Amino acid sequence: MKAAVYDNPGPPAVLRYADVPDPTCGPEDVLIAVEAISIEGGDLINRRSTPQQTPWIVGYAAAGTVISVGENVRDRAVGEKVTAFDMHGSHAELWSVPASRTWLVPDGVDISQAAALPISFGTVYHCLITKGGLHETETVLIQAAAGGVGLAAIQLARDIGATVIAVASGSERQAGLSGLGAPHVIDRLEKDVVEEVLRLTGRKGADLVIDPVGSTLQASLSALAPEGRLVFVGNAGGGSLNVDLWQPMQNNQTLHGVFMGPLFERPAVYRTVSQLLEAVAEGRMEVVIDRVFPLHEASKAHEYAQTAKPLGRVVMVP
Repeated sequence: MKAAVYDNPGPPAVLRYADVPDPTCGPEDVLIAVEAISIEGGDLINRRSTPQQTPWIVGYAAAGTVISVGENVRDRAVGEKVTAFDMHGSHAELWSVPASRTWLVPDGVDISQAAALPISFGTVYHCLITKGGLHETETVLIQAAAGGVGLAAIQLARDIGATVIAVASGSERQAGLSGLGAPHVIDRLEKDVVEEVLRLTGRKGADLVIDPVGSTLQASLSALAPEGRLVFVGNAGGGSLNVDLWQPMQNNQTLHGVFMGPLFERPAVYRTVSQLLEAVAEGRMEVVIDRVFPLHEASKAHEYAQTAKPLGRVVMVP
């Protein structure tokens, strides 16, 4: 099969399109003919890490058609459309993943949207509701709101009835966020995010902050209300995650770290992703796709995802 692989960590240019052996379908696995690959933030980070072996196929998320089923798998069948999550291997024509990490794609859900949904929407539900405990009377600040996680957070917070303050730059991206349900959008290049949040909340601060950036954590804490909650998920900004904890201690604030990798197979999380796929099928949620690249242009796709400030997910197709 063809795949986007790399031998040494580095920038997008390290990715090359190559022939590699087809994956085997283990007894607990399904083998998927990949039709859409979602480039996740973790893929960009992992590409800069030393591969476990060479050549290495990066990639967390993809969707396609089941073409083989492991001998112990009872709830998947050849021919079904599924979306899947695993720790590597999605940047390829074929992908073998544990059946427990796949979800059936409902009728009416585009395969690209299906590929991009589990990580972004599943993560956001866990951040907003399970950890964040967001209520309709509260205000939530969403950092990097034009990314996949941010766009999902706007929609879920909107459905809860909470007041959304979103952070993004660029007029087109800001208009997109407003259209999805963010009444307040702060351009971080033009205004001080902390001061603007305090102004919008009558100097109180946000009750909940969702931060997928990492490098903005100190600002997120400064924009957080006393006894508020900060959920940090990922490190899209790169660098170390250093913050001064004296302030949150004095203000009785709560910090939650979220890493979804080991959580997707938990029954409650798994059910949530299935429900969110149904919400997309019913038109209640939208998975925003910014641009689609062919898999053989994986280096260009990664470069675009990393530097172009896309609105939503970047997708590749084999």
